[in-house]
Amino acid sequence: MATKPPKADPVQDAPQIAEPKHAAAGIPAIGHSLRMAQQQMGVKRTALTLLRVNQKDGFDCPGCAWPEPEHRHAAEFCENGAKAVAEEATLRRVTPEFFAAHPVADLATRSGYWLGQQGRLTHPMYLPEGGTHYEPVTWERAFDIVAEEITALGSPDEALFYTSGRTSNEAAFLYQLFARELGTNNLPDCSNMCHESSGSALSETIGIGKGSVLLEDLHKADLIIVAGQNPGTNHPRMLSALEKAKANGAKIISVNPLPEAGLERFKNPQTPKGLTAGTALTDLFLQIRIGGDQALFRLLNKLILAESDSASGAGSGAVDEEFVREHTHGYEEFAATARAADWDETLTATGLSQGEIEQALRMVLASERTIVCWAMGLTQHKHSVPTIREVVNFLLLRGNIGRPGAGVCPVRGHSNVQGDRTMGIFERPAPAFLDALEKEFGFAPPREHGYDVVQAIRALRDGEAKVFFAMGGNFVAASPDTDVTEAAMRRARLTVHVSTKLNRSHAVTGARALILPTLGRTERDLQDSGEQFVTVEDSMGMVHASRGRLQPASTHLLSEPAIVCRLARRVLGDNSKTPWEEFEKDYATIRDRVSRVIPGFEDFNTRVAHPGGFALPHAPRDERRFPTATGKANFTAAPVEYPKLPEGRLLLQTLRSHDQYNTTIYGLDDRYRGIKNGRRVVLVNPDDARALHLTDGSYVDLVSEWKDGVERRAPGFRVVHYPTARGCAAAYYPETNVLVPLDSTADTSNTPASKSVVVRLEQSATD
Repeated sequence: MATKPPKADPVQDAPQIAEPKHAAAGIPAIGHSLRMAQQQMGVKRTALTLLRVNQKDGFDCPGCAWPEPEHRHAAEFCENGAKAVAEEATLRRVTPEFFAAHPVADLATRSGYWLGQQGRLTHPMYLPEGGTHYEPVTWERAFDIVAEEITALGSPDEALFYTSGRTSNEAAFLYQLFARELGTNNLPDCSNMCHESSGSALSETIGIGKGSVLLEDLHKADLIIVAGQNPGTNHPRMLSALEKAKANGAKIISVNPLPEAGLERFKNPQTPKGLTAGTALTDLFLQIRIGGDQALFRLLNKLILAESDSASGAGSGAVDEEFVREHTHGYEEFAATARAADWDETLTATGLSQGEIEQALRMVLASERTIVCWAMGLTQHKHSVPTIREVVNFLLLRGNIGRPGAGVCPVRGHSNVQGDRTMGIFERPAPAFLDALEKEFGFAPPREHGYDVVQAIRALRDGEAKVFFAMGGNFVAASPDTDVTEAAMRRARLTVHVSTKLNRSHAVTGARALILPTLGRTERDLQDSGEQFVTVEDSMGMVHASRGRLQPASTHLLSEPAIVCRLARRVLGDNSKTPWEEFEKDYATIRDRVSRVIPGFEDFNTRVAHPGGFALPHAPRDERRFPTATGKANFTAAPVEYPKLPEGRLLLQTLRSHDQYNTTIYGLDDRYRGIKNGRRVVLVNPDDARALHLTDGSYVDLVSEWKDGVERRAPGFRVVHYPTARGCAAAYYPETNVLVPLDSTADTSNTPASKSVVVRLEQSATD
């Protein structure tokens, strides 16, 4: 049966450390999934709910954005998906009585784990100016409060409208429509903090800011390079696709500063073999230094060109000359830059040996169909955009875009983060999108660019933004420079969060604050016209329906589309000609409008009714057409960059534990890395630890160093000797977000550089 939430925060001052695992999933994953699910939902509800996850007539997992195969298992979910569903479908409740017993000051002292474990929000709650407790409020009064603050602004640009990746296509389309009808493009979103670098690089080079492969392409690949990604924890169902690729003869190169169990061996719990020996996945592990990926791909490009230039390589096809000639631009400048790549600099930047790089080259040259997958390990550095451009160069050189089994594969983290961007959640919208919006709805959308996440925090800090409205997410915990972000949020006149569960952002408020409880993916959505469904877009551009089946956690919940529609009617009033009431009653009317505004969604309602949905068009993949400024795929040339470390310092990457999804903390263990009952740990190479006189089990403060001279400190981390790359360290976020300077961002994309933070380790006062 379901258990009650913890009354007190668990003590985490003595984490237990064991050897890291060398295989992922298997029987332990089954047991862990079911145990957590039953704690939250009970036995019967667990069975009924999990069997609907990712099914064609079920609901989309609220976790990651990995696509579903055409033929699905009865249990089409992973361990972390089961945890995400359990947290949403939990029987625990956060009622007005809970808020009466816990002042905001108390909530602010609690861990994210404790807050999340309390259960589902049941009522709209309001924190009045000067108040100490949230108190229940009617929906009508809640919308009045938002309207009061927005209409009092000097400009619509003093309002910020943030979006989490869980938001459905329908809600996202309405949300951006409301913001733009109000008069602002201030639509920061979680993409700004993760794959913005991917979108920036891909838009410039291939003409579309999305990946170019479908799930079946992975099954057809000869070589898959997984760089800066840990699928065993962050996208576990990807392991099934890699296993199938291996069965079809593919080779896999993993490029990462840390060895990760999921890329070593996968024990597929759906097969007899998986419950015993499992499948070895990685053929070559390149344990790269943090931030050395651009240098690696640059040198590989140099070596491919050298093979093509050599007498033995003449006519060997090392370079796909026909593809380069017919479909690309900028080759000569790129080739000249690549040929100048330096071996010594590359070995310094990457920490790899010449033999390892030459082995990778042989695998590359033996492959006719290559895919490169990546995630935050490539996107959250100062030089992330040129790094991903170099990956594109690498693929273009051998014609590996626009043919089966080949292409770019940025693996998105949240279940509809890509769909939200497609729906127009973007602070820098394309003129063509705004033109279509104006034609369809008869108003002139603003053309001036809005604020992204980092710019939004600065605007709050500087008093230039006064209202913050979040459609899902946990903005305070997800954002960089925690102290700066929290101080900025407290300067707002009003903070509003549309949420399913309690989180840190509800305890860091403006002068006034609202919590608006909403339906989850698992829940039935009944409107005046009948039962509704919503749609999502996965990481590979597949759009499909999601239908909840559970009774809502409370009769006081509204769906996200209903919240936006009612808010728009209250704020915009008679000035708006948009049929908000009609949209709330029948989501099909929203999809009709989407079909007329966004290319690829023509006949949306008919196509999404097909089980499994439909694929959005992708010109580079589908027809080798590249809608760039040059009309071709663009080679690029940029100086090689990599982080330089002062003596006695380490380069820190922030990462997730296995009991975590983004800022949601499911538990206090990181099973694959051997960490139990604690999150304040820092993983340090044993040789680096000895050089710094840090024994395993000692406690240190992590202090980041940045050019502004501000001391940013995360105290009390247990040192764990761990086989990470030399000069590199790792620790969990959001605890370490305090170390990431707000102004330390990727060039072009402005994504926080959370994967390359220069730190010194100081003995803790309590050690």
